Amino acid sequence: MTDFDTDFDTVLIANRGEIACRVIRTVQQMGLRAVAVYSDADTAAPHVTLADTAVRLGPAAASASYLNIERVIAAAVATGAGAIHPGYGFLSENATFARACADAGIVFIGPPADAIEGMGDKITARATVESRGVPTVPGISRPGLTDAELVAGVTGTDGGRGVEFPVLIKPSAGGGGKGMHVVTDVADLPAALVTARREAASSFGDDTLFIEHFVDTPRHIEVQVMADVHGNVIHLGERECSLQRRHQKVIEEAPSALLDEATRARIGEAACDAARSCGYRGAGTVEFIVSANRPDHFFFMEMNTRLQVEHPVTELVTGVDLVELQVRVARGEKLPLTQDDVTLTGHAVEARVYAEEPATGFLPTGGTVGTLAWPTGPGVRVDTGIVAGQEISSDYDPMLAKVIVHGTDRTHALDRLDAALATTVLTGLETPDGTGTNIGFCRYLLADPLVRDGELDTGLLDRIAGAYTAPAIPGPALLAAVLALQDAAADTARSTGHGRSWTAADGWRAGADPAPFLVRAAVPGAGPADLVLTDVDGVRTLTVTPVDPDAELGADPVSGAVAGVLATVTDPEGATTRVLTGTGVDAPSARWTTRAAAGGAVVVSGRPGTWVLRPLDLSAAAADGVAGEDEILSPMPGTVVAVAVNDGDLVTAGQPLVVLEAMKMEHSLTAPHDGIVRLSCSTGEKVGAGTVLATVPAAVSTTDQTTDPAPVPA
Repeated sequence: MTDFDTDFDTVLIANRGEIACRVIRTVQQMGLRAVAVYSDADTAAPHVTLADTAVRLGPAAASASYLNIERVIAAAVATGAGAIHPGYGFLSENATFARACADAGIVFIGPPADAIEGMGDKITARATVESRGVPTVPGISRPGLTDAELVAGVTGTDGGRGVEFPVLIKPSAGGGGKGMHVVTDVADLPAALVTARREAASSFGDDTLFIEHFVDTPRHIEVQVMADVHGNVIHLGERECSLQRRHQKVIEEAPSALLDEATRARIGEAACDAARSCGYRGAGTVEFIVSANRPDHFFFMEMNTRLQVEHPVTELVTGVDLVELQVRVARGEKLPLTQDDVTLTGHAVEARVYAEEPATGFLPTGGTVGTLAWPTGPGVRVDTGIVAGQEISSDYDPMLAKVIVHGTDRTHALDRLDAALATTVLTGLETPDGTGTNIGFCRYLLADPLVRDGELDTGLLDRIAGAYTAPAIPGPALLAAVLALQDAAADTARSTGHGRSWTAADGWRAGADPAPFLVRAAVPGAGPADLVLTDVDGVRTLTVTPVDPDAELGADPVSGAVAGVLATVTDPEGATTRVLTGTGVDAPSARWTTRAAAGGAVVVSGRPGTWVLRPLDLSAAAADGVAGEDEILSPMPGTVVAVAVNDGDLVTAGQPLVVLEAMKMEHSLTAPHDGIVRLSCSTGEKVGAGTVLATVPAAVSTTDQTTDPAPVPA
């Protein structure tokens, strides 16, 4: 029996989150039974309830659940699953897992183990595709090279030709940007190699590295391929993935605005040759690096032997369900289409929604999902694996969902995606600096002139990210939110006979204008503020006074905003939409929808964005306490992966002290000033947000000390 010539009626999805949900839907649409697996952290996750049956794997840690091959195979055997779909990440590019499936008589919905192994090792992959004439980037890629040998190879001191700077360090195993570092100066190379090896070993269990020349103004373009067991290989066009941060993609689109038809055909054929070179089967993606200045020059980077996160954009422009093709190929069927059958129609763009705060350097966030509303409408698709009430922790990748749109052309698609993100509401992850997600940042990217013009490269996002600030809440949005709070207060007053502690009851007065409505709330971008709403002859005036007199309300004025309410509509789910009119209200910010949230908060959303207004007790302090300036706090939940100093060491300002890993990313925490460090953590320790990891009392100058005895109390 081969590992592909087997019919099956049950598929186990060895993954979680949005990709598990997405695969389950296609499996069920094909009339097959879907089996989910889950960890203790995902007991009530959507993919568990969506499947026909589900099996617990183990604790939250991926190593004890989603990465445990024996438990996954046992779950498939116990449920009668004849096939396993690995999704992406976890075991999807694990050759040992593919072989374990075959040994158990289970079809692995993916390529042969040898292809995974060959393409998973990037050094071997380079040599393999070069044998088919696929161009590769100049570099040092011999197996087993030490740091010293890599430095010598790059500099040419080993007698070789050397590699022109800047260079890119890459791990031979794995993908997703882990362990990749750009180095522009030879002096920085040794330290970068140490860090890259540690990250590669942590992420992939293999610290083998190689180095390539870093292409100037590079664009990341990848080609979707599909191959069956009968020797047929096709490509389904390319995707542009240049908008990425630390090699993690944020915005992806298909097709690329850079390539003409001739180059598209050449790069597509090169991708097919790469697949043929390793005897590929199933869905795969061949990634190329292309110079923005010379788009006809492209170089093979790597092959991802699995379904990609961004596969929906290809599906939208080709009309092909890639998961269905994966299942059919795994059954031994011939591809139902040829290269001539593949046509690209329109343009598709995808935004990844991450649990991270762009305003604080993209630190991971977490919490319990509160109000959740996804965009709908023509050409809009949302792939997600979260629901309201779900806990978002640091155990797994920070991606929460993908919002994907299709348009008639690129401009139409970009506009449609921006509009879709504008109506996306996801609360519960807020931080003092923003919404706790990257939705606003994605819209910031889509509005950038270079992005709009298609002038992309892989460094563009990092260059413009520093200028991003969380947008201040517009006056009309704040007014709509306060009106919602006033309605809630009036309902409370009527039902209980008195208002809440932070309201002025319902404001009704016989024969006179309503009494002013007062609420103290945490205003996004301004902190605690007193909001006073007056109603004179039906015209509402909102005045905002920050509790902290030094706080800035942002560029968008809110104090003195005046507006009437043209219309109010409440839907069956309790969302109220108000159309405002009057001073300071323009067309894009005239329509606002409010929803009640936990703790008496109000979520207000409209075309400019979404904000959460949280009421505070009038007697509450102006602000929460802050950590002492000597303390180094964990900015998010995570695991301490390295401690760079010893307790009692003398450290200097900016010196790295602790490396924290959260959601597969490393964050280096440094000394705030010179002093003697006192450690409060150790390597391997899991810590929560706000945990004190170290303390560095400021060094005291000896000239400020005195030997005078302490005064005796009277």
